[in-house]
Amino acid sequence: MISIFKSLLTLTAFSTLALAMFEDIAPPIEVVGNKFFYSNNGSQFLIRGIAYQQDTSGSVSTISYDSDPNRRYNDPLVDPEACRRDVQYFIETNTNTLRVYAVDPDNDHEECMRIFSEAGIYIIADLSEPTTSINRNNPEWNLDIYERYTKVVDTLQDYSNVLGFFAGNEVTNNITNTDASPFVKAAVRDMKKYIRDQDYREIPVGYSSNDDEETRVAIADYFACGSLDDRADFFGINMYEWCGRSTFETSGYRDRTEEFSNLTIPIFFSEYGCNANRPRLFQEVGTLFSDRMTDVWSGGIVYMYYEEANNYGLVSLDGNNVSTLADYDNYRSEINNISPSLASRSTIGSEDASRTLACPDNSYSTWRAATNLPPTPDEEYCDCIAQSFDCVVADDVDTEDYSDLFGEVCGYIDCGEISADGNTGDYGSFSFCSDKDRLSFVLNEYYHDQNERADACDFGGSASINSDAVATSRCSASGAGSSSRRSGSSGSSSSTRSGSSSSSSEASSSTSSGSSNAGVKVGGEMSMTKLFTITGVVTAFVGGLSVIFY
Repeated sequence: MISIFKSLLTLTAFSTLALAMFEDIAPPIEVVGNKFFYSNNGSQFLIRGIAYQQDTSGSVSTISYDSDPNRRYNDPLVDPEACRRDVQYFIETNTNTLRVYAVDPDNDHEECMRIFSEAGIYIIADLSEPTTSINRNNPEWNLDIYERYTKVVDTLQDYSNVLGFFAGNEVTNNITNTDASPFVKAAVRDMKKYIRDQDYREIPVGYSSNDDEETRVAIADYFACGSLDDRADFFGINMYEWCGRSTFETSGYRDRTEEFSNLTIPIFFSEYGCNANRPRLFQEVGTLFSDRMTDVWSGGIVYMYYEEANNYGLVSLDGNNVSTLADYDNYRSEINNISPSLASRSTIGSEDASRTLACPDNSYSTWRAATNLPPTPDEEYCDCIAQSFDCVVADDVDTEDYSDLFGEVCGYIDCGEISADGNTGDYGSFSFCSDKDRLSFVLNEYYHDQNERADACDFGGSASINSDAVATSRCSASGAGSSSRRSGSSGSSSSTRSGSSSSSSEASSSTSSGSSNAGVKVGGEMSMTKLFTITGVVTAFVGGLSVIFY
């Protein structure tokens, strides 16, 4: 026992030493106001980034896994040989940030993180992966996604050169799916809380959006609004407006800079590099890092390192041999010619550091996202309730058949407790549990609604009596919004405008870029919209998802 204890002490000491070594080389980046700063000297950190992941998509923004839901991804941070091979190209392009779109939390990242740390390179990692992410068409913030996100946080939190995490990428991408944004913002809130609860260092959590004309201002304000606990720490926008030879004015950069000038959190290009004309000239680089933009924007991430079928690569790869392309040469020339003026953390007042925005009004036709957020997924709560069900879905029922069962039983009873509506802010108390538990929940409700008739727990053999049911005296959720038919979290206060409007009980002041707080409807009978949502969620679950991933 003593030897085991000594071994644990040695391991702990080694981990502490390793972390200290990382911090000496790459001090953590912190958020103050609308800028990033080095934590050790307070100088501004501007992102000079490259998207780094092989075989991530055949087109910008979206990849469908309907045909192969088990398809895996290539985590670039688990291949030390490739990291050693590629780091020289990042150094030559003055790179200080890499964006990685999917991380394998069950693998070892130590060597690659060390290689990049020694080169002064930070990582922004997306928390999702192709088959576990928030689906814009049937959004959920559930146990599976929560577990995936926390595992990635656990895996990377030790490294001081982790700049931050993206809780979502282009989940809302037009006016038809703005109701998906509350689920992503709940993920931001819960990952920030998880990081605090685990006593990890304060790692920023943000969101990456597309550049949709009708939603880009409202969605930025939405993620920046509310309490400091709920709001995103930073906001990325995938920006492809500057194509070929253009200017600050004609490209749209001037208009975007004006639109986001009041945003109270750091904003940057989470992707950029239009490829309408190749080779790409990257003349936008000098403008992005000029005084016209650096007070609002915190740099950007070029899409992308590897040449793929989408023709966005800086280099091509043949086996293990790298060949630079004309895009690489042009980008290297431009990025090494910048001389941005940098702010100092000491110039940011306490009021500016705590400002927040007013949340956009969700009554507009172009923005229908509730300020109330979904509750935190709670596995113990789901398990506690599930053990009390007298009627459950039979074990031999295929998940492919769940959709039909949901549709049938929810035609008889109110299924609001298992549904979630990001438009109204109405979230059922069992909405984040597994599909099997949610189906058993409504089967059990119907069974009791029919006074426990034997045939009420049958559904053609798809339901069965649970002889092991245990009466539970009290099941309560520990996360945000723990009442039945929960409203999650929201905030309110005063405001300024950058594209939306917001609120916060923690902030001393707030700004709005565009709107006001919206009311929230909780409860009510089961609507056809909710019914279609429930069956659609399960259909997506069993039939494969089209997820947001690069």
